[in-house]
Amino acid sequence: MGSITRVLTSEAPRPRAIREHPWAPWMAVGVVCFGAFMGQLDASIVTLAFPALQRQFGVSLAGVQWVSLVYLLVLVALLIPIGRWSDRSGRKLLYTYGFVVFSAASIGCGLAPSLDALIGFRVIQAIGAAMLQANSIALVSTSVAPHLRRKALGIQAMAQAAGLALGPTAGGIIVAASSWRWVFLINPPVGVVAIILGIYMLPRTKHRAEGSGADLPGVVLLGTSVAGLLLALSVASGLHLGLAAVIGLVVVAVGAAVGLVWWERRSASPMIDGSLLSAPGVARGLGGALLAYMILFGPLVLYPQVFDALRGGVTASTGFILTALPAGFAVAAVAAERVLPAGWSDYARCWIGGAITILGAGLLAFITPSSGVTAALLAVLGIGLGVYIPANNAQIMGAVPPSSSATMGGMLNMGRGIGTAFGVALVTLSLYLVHSTGSLQDRVISGGRLTMIALGVCAVLATLASAIKASGGTDGGHPVSESVHRGLNPENL
Repeated sequence: MGSITRVLTSEAPRPRAIREHPWAPWMAVGVVCFGAFMGQLDASIVTLAFPALQRQFGVSLAGVQWVSLVYLLVLVALLIPIGRWSDRSGRKLLYTYGFVVFSAASIGCGLAPSLDALIGFRVIQAIGAAMLQANSIALVSTSVAPHLRRKALGIQAMAQAAGLALGPTAGGIIVAASSWRWVFLINPPVGVVAIILGIYMLPRTKHRAEGSGADLPGVVLLGTSVAGLLLALSVASGLHLGLAAVIGLVVVAVGAAVGLVWWERRSASPMIDGSLLSAPGVARGLGGALLAYMILFGPLVLYPQVFDALRGGVTASTGFILTALPAGFAVAAVAAERVLPAGWSDYARCWIGGAITILGAGLLAFITPSSGVTAALLAVLGIGLGVYIPANNAQIMGAVPPSSSATMGGMLNMGRGIGTAFGVALVTLSLYLVHSTGSLQDRVISGGRLTMIALGVCAVLATLASAIKASGGTDGGHPVSESVHRGLNPENL
């Protein structure tokens, strides 16, 4: 029994042939891309099942929205504590078990007999997703040499963009051809492959952080703060709870956030390591990441509303128009390493990516929506983000020691999740602010213009946050030995 426990709670070494293979770092990156693809596919595919879920269970859209809302709540609340746990217990171990939990919960979601059961399984699925997302950036960052980190993060970003782009198309085909249940049942086969590949191709964690158990009060306070914030955003998006409820939720969110800051300063083993946030450029970089994901997800919510109003319904071409954004993102995330000068720093890349993003958002704010022009400008927006986000991520991860990489990866992914929620809320708020004037087409166009102006401002702020080199900061991370420059990372020797 003891030997079985040791096997289940320890990280198995990679076979020597894989460990010593020149492509070993990229094999590890490839495994992480499975999780990146699967997470974004699931995030973008589930909303296509909402109408079918409403008919299946006889509930309103407000009830069905909890299928996504509860997932996001759990995911954002757990990213940092699971990242902290992984830094101490092993990133490969937690990442591999993340696929197990996510895949098993996906089966439960696909077979759920009621909406309540589906929401319950989504909670479990979010726990598995948190185990994946909290470790994904850390595994990429520690699997390759520091001078290859930005390229590796770009490949991971491309996998995310591919999942994001495929989700709406795949979801529409699946729901139309069979059942909403297959939206969830497509996950387990991918998960089984990823588990096998992870065991054989992911490196063990060589440098582990010290510390005691989980900071449970910190987890509760963080979860309460995020839950209050997202529920308030849900009300702003059309959930009718009344003004008193909104005020109460904001008070709870702010109170919990203040309590979290107070507790973390006094905790013997704080969940949020203040020393990581104080590293040069990290806090501003996290703010830039949050804003970038607002810009990435906002248009994906906005333009289906725009073209639905202009054409009297969402057509097949709407999906192709939207695909231009993640497609531009995916291409730029990989091509930037080949096109941009190798000597350009992460800060310089944030400048150029931010400038392109500002241009795309600005033009989208002032043109009349049409298929070709909108698709082209969404591609420009995606290209800007594809240059900005990998450089921003590399800048953040390069500022922290390898032993804390999963903790920082969890914080980064938490910022992404909150940015996604803000992006959705911004679109809804913009459309609501113009809901009482003019025809439907005029209102939606005005709301879209207001949204893109706001996202353009976010792009300016993101550029300023990440493109100004911090005093005392470094651009390539920690000093590396000659072995690193040959492509090896001491973390994984």
